[in-house]
Amino acid sequence: MDDDTVIRALYDRYRRPLFGYVLRAVGGDRQYAEDIVQETMARAWTHSAELDPERAGRWLFTVARNLVVSGHRKRSARVTEVAIDGHEFPAYGDDIDRVLQAWQVAEVLRGLSDDHRQVVIELFYKRRTVNEAAVVLGIPAGTVKSRSYYALHALRAALEERGVTGS
Repeated sequence: MDDDTVIRALYDRYRRPLFGYVLRAVGGDRQYAEDIVQETMARAWTHSAELDPERAGRWLFTVARNLVVSGHRKRSARVTEVAIDGHEFPAYGDDIDRVLQAWQVAEVLRGLSDDHRQVVIELFYKRRTVNEAAVVLGIPAGTVKSRSYYALHALRAALEERGVTGS
């Protein structure tokens, strides 16, 4: 059989049961289930020379299950997903990543207490020494060190929750 005939046979025979299986696995999200079935069939097309439509069910269901599992991992590993083709902005890729990361850092920074935020701004944005920050803020140098320690730990935890990692 040629590739097109194999894929048509697979699609006709397994489309409905595969869709039902995937739909249950993704909690009723019809669009996502359709995407998984489509990707499963695309992978079957790349392996059509090896697949027998009469016995390919196990292979198709395994591929679909793996796609559901990996999709779940990807979704739970990130706060949000925005698909942007890396070739859309070839000259600006690194700059865009830095800007997006800076926005997330700024948002997390706003969530800190005023005392912690002031210390971080003085030390890291205004690039003051601990003693200079202490004078500007009117607090002892030890307090600047303590607040920066706890502020940085809070920032790191909040950024890791959002999937932002340092380079």
